[in-house]
Amino acid sequence: MFEAKKETNPEANLALMVESVRAILEGETDLVAGLANASAALKFYLNDINWSGFYLLKGKDLVLGPFQGLPACARIAEGKGVCGKAVMDKKPVLVEDVHKFPGHIACDSASASELVIPLFRGGEIFGVLDLDSPRLARFTELEAEYLEQTGKVIDGFLDRVNFS
Repeated sequence: MFEAKKETNPEANLALMVESVRAILEGETDLVAGLANASAALKFYLNDINWSGFYLLKGKDLVLGPFQGLPACARIAEGKGVCGKAVMDKKPVLVEDVHKFPGHIACDSASASELVIPLFRGGEIFGVLDLDSPRLARFTELEAEYLEQTGKVIDGFLDRVNFS
């Protein structure tokens, strides 16, 4: 069960975030339920976030999955925007100012910075965890490290989730 509590120490709070997502996904077998709760937990633990959610690879497009925030782009074409770059490069992409990122897709005009973590199932790219903030240079390298750890927790969930 998720207990809504935060630590005052920033790094301890990030560690608690990773462990909370792990606890939320432990024993869950449904993709949508797991990702929906994970996106809510991330939005809870991270301040100054206006969007937290998932895009899942379907064919060559990223399709909107569970999220917290305002309505977003339903589809992102192959290789487009920050999410598409993370899929193509198969590594996280941290953008301090999305307005300076070539080909940025402005789903929410309030977003100023973005962090995208690629997700894998069985070693293959499955989708991305996408986090947006209305603040420039919002995401720190430390947060990116902990969010990559969170991505690995989600990868483990994807490896065992029921897709039937």
